[in-house]
Parts: sequence; C-alpha cells; structure tokens
Amino acid sequence: MAQGKQSEGASKPAPAAEAPELDQDVEADALATTAGTLAPSSLKPGLYVVATPIGNIADITLRALEVLKTVDAIACEDSRVTAKLLARHGITAKLVPYHEHNAGEMRPKLLAGLRRGSRIALVSDAGTPLVSDPGYKLVRDAIDEGFNVVPLPGPSAPLAALILSGLPSDRFLFAGFLPPKSAGRRAALGELAAIPATLLLFESAPRLAESLADMADVLGPRPAAVSRELTKLYEETRRGTLRELADHYAAAGPPKGEIVIAIGGADAASQIASAETLDAQLRSALGSLSVKDAAAAVAAATGLPRKQVYARALELKAGELKTTK
Repeated sequence: MAQGKQSEGASKPAPAAEAPELDQDVEADALATTAGTLAPSSLKPGLYVVATPIGNIADITLRALEVLKTVDAIACEDSRVTAKLLARHGITAKLVPYHEHNAGEMRPKLLAGLRRGSRIALVSDAGTPLVSDPGYKLVRDAIDEGFNVVPLPGPSAPLAALILSGLPSDRFLFAGFLPPKSAGRRAALGELAAIPATLLLFESAPRLAESLADMADVLGPRPAAVSRELTKLYEETRRGTLRELADHYAAAGPPKGEIVIAIGGADAASQIASAETLDAQLRSALGSLSVKDAAAAVAAATGLPRKQVYARALELKAGELKTTK
C-alpha cells in the first residue's frame, strides 16, 4: 500500500534475498554518473513513477518491468524490499533510498540527476507511489523544473479495498491514517462526516477495534468493510455496519496484515435509516420536544446529518400545523 517513503541510490546489482543498506554518499556519487551509462534505449530522460505489487509478487505490469530494467537508478523506500522484487525478475539496477526520513537530503540529489539527463524510477515498498508517502514532493519539484514525469499505473490497496467493499465507487475519498489517539481521531472523523463519498482509510491492527468504535460513534450506523492481506493467500474482507465490525474485532482481537477500511459516505446512513423510519422517529420526538431538540436527538440516534434531519422535522411540523387548521 505505498504507505510511505521512497528510496534511491546507486548500489550493486540487487541480490535475491536481503540487500544491505546502502551508504547514501556512495549512492549519490553513483547517481551522479548514471546518465547514459546503459545501452541505448528509447526511454527518455525523466522521472518514472512505478507501481509495484501490494502482496502478490506477480502483480506487476510488463511495462513496469521494462522501465525498471532500463532506468539509470531506482529511488526506493527500502532497498531490501525492492531488491527482492528485482531479483525475482532478473533485474539488476542501482538503488537509492528515498523515504520520509531522508527525503529532504536526497531529493536535491535526485533532481540533480534529472538535470544531467538521468532516467530515474520512483517506487515504494508496495503499491502506487505518492499514495500516502513523500513521493509527491519529488514529483512536484520535477514538474516545476520541467522534467518529464511518467506514471506507470498498477496495484493500489485503497482501490482494491474499494472494489471488495461493495460500496459506491463513483465518488470516494482516500484519507490515509487517522490520528492514533481517540480525541484526535474523533475530530478528524467529524471533518469527514459530511462528505457524500465512500471513505477509504488505513489503520493498524492493534488500533482497529477502537478506531471502528470511534467511527461508529461519530459517523453512525454506516455500512463498512475491513479488508486485510489484499492479494495475498489469506486475503479477507469483512462487511457490516461500523458498530458490528467494532464489536467483532473487539471480541476477536487484532487481525494480521495491513488493513484498509471502506466506509459508506454521508448519504449511506439513509440506506439504513429509511425515510419512513426517520419520519416515525421525528414524529415521536416532536411529541415532547421542540423542532431543534427533536432534530438533534434523532440525528444522534440515526447518524444522519443534523441539517438534513432538521429540515425534515420542519417539514413534518409544518404539515401538522396545516392539518390542525
């Protein structure tokens, strides 16, 4: 799931198993001399943003393999992870680590390589670079300097989870990781609550149950899906309301693997709380409460947006007044 960082550098041909971490000064020196060192190729100088497998190592495109074989250097999140992928396909390439901890230092060196006419690939440990990692800063700077930037699409954990969720896919929002503490998480969820699109989130296994509980409290009884181990042998997607999923993982314990949560958008609650149910609850509440208080109580109970519930309460109240005249 491209959660991250990116790597770059020049190293020796990547071995099949664990590649040792590379010395950044050595990598930078190697990168400075890469332009034009490979056999003539139709691949133009520039930055190639290459998606890599998120689990199943076979999920890589023919075009991605050809580019990785041809570029002068590969900027990667972790050289050991990328080395395994390259070894599987018999690719030897110069690797330079580029990730969140060294991006500020290495980005100027990569840009200097592009100025010399290098062909550089950018990959993450898994998935599509720039999705939840610092790669966008390198792409932004490369664009600002007028360099050729080429995307090579491929695996993406959020999109795979969206497909498996069964939730509407015409509009969706990927929001990465929520804050780790409950107070910050609830505040972030409050900002997402009114968005009329399927929400896609990353979460760690240890925090999954409490995060789902916060989601249920803030977002209400929305349909959701929890996907893990995507494209791997034990791939699993569990569907239900947020509360049902929270209760399940509270009882079952943290699952294994990387996790993506898909949640129905702001309009999804209406699929659970039908118009008839909403009207029934509002009429009951209006029997003893003001329009404002009745709307607030029903909104809290159903998870529907307060403005929507208030507008319907006004309509019902107006209808009652007309009937009594």
